Amino acid sequence: MPTVLREGPYRVHFYAQDRLQEPPHVHVQRDRNEAKFWVDPVRLERGGGFPRHELREIRRLLETHEQDLLDAWNAYS
Repeated sequence: MPTVLREGPYRVHFYAQDRLQEPPHVHVQRDRNEAKFWVDPVRLERGGGFPRHELREIRRLLETHEQDLLDAWNAYS
């Protein structure tokens, strides 16, 4: 499960096997919470225990790094 971004308390990663089964997406983890966001375009799939205001912050973070996340998804082998 490659980590593609760390910023503040967040670890952004994807599961390698997901690349064969689903469109580009990432999981954002902090403590015991883990949200799932589609990447192209960035939109929430599952909140994973995060409060709404924090999900909005995470979405903005992912939008800022959207191209880097897509590049990491596509480059992983």
